[in-house]
Amino acid sequence: MVIGSMLLPLLNTNAQDLETVKYTATNKGKFFVSWGGNRDHFSNSDITFTGDDYNFTLYDVAAHDKPKGWHVDYINPANMTIPQTNFRLGYFISDHYAVTLSLDHMKYVMTQDQTVRANGYINIPENDESSLYNNSFQDSPVLLHKGFLTFEHTDGLNYIHTEIARFDDISKLFGINNTDVFQVKLTESVGGGVLYPKTNAKVFAYKRNDDFHIAGYGLSTSAGLNLTFFKHFFIQGDLKGGFINLPDIRTTKNPSDRASQHFFFYETIFSIGSIFRL
Repeated sequence: MVIGSMLLPLLNTNAQDLETVKYTATNKGKFFVSWGGNRDHFSNSDITFTGDDYNFTLYDVAAHDKPKGWHVDYINPANMTIPQTNFRLGYFISDHYAVTLSLDHMKYVMTQDQTVRANGYINIPENDESSLYNNSFQDSPVLLHKGFLTFEHTDGLNYIHTEIARFDDISKLFGINNTDVFQVKLTESVGGGVLYPKTNAKVFAYKRNDDFHIAGYGLSTSAGLNLTFFKHFFIQGDLKGGFINLPDIRTTKNPSDRASQHFFFYETIFSIGSIFRL
């Protein structure tokens, strides 16, 4: 009886402590998933096209993205690949660090009707209608009109990658004490992975390939602000930038026809998501 009376206050204290521990006090073991949209920006790049009868490089080619704007397609399962979207699944290995699997569905569109410099040659047999573009280039100006070339990664520029992400709760800086109601977090990440585009390219008069293909790799880093509501729901904004190298782009139905390029990119991303423990 004496021992029991001595342990009872300790048990009551532990029970009270467990009741007052907030769900948001720890992250280890939690999962999170998010879905959102992006706007993309790309540096100019040199693009080399090779085939059985041509080999030429276009220099400082400009490109842009293909925004959908605010649209129901972002949440329409039948049309989710039409907008520029971002999917992310993560798991917290500690209170501050998570590992993630992400798909950034960007869209890259070569700006049409720009004039660029070119080096190389096109020497296609005369019985082929594409021989209309036979030429030799030595720092020559070339107009990228639709008959000569269209070049897009619009189905899309799919960056499939893993990341190490860090989250820091800065709620107290804003005088927020009940973090189970609302949290403000800073987040940063670094990652890398493969590019799996479906390139829509029409080179001369040749039919385009239209198949998904692992074309290269990417490296990226990001920083963002995460606002979590009622423990389980969040909105997040990120600035993300990196480098993409595509040495093996399929362009036409002929397996010999390829393109290669590399460029820098950055995204602005807005996403919504949920954080939970199984």
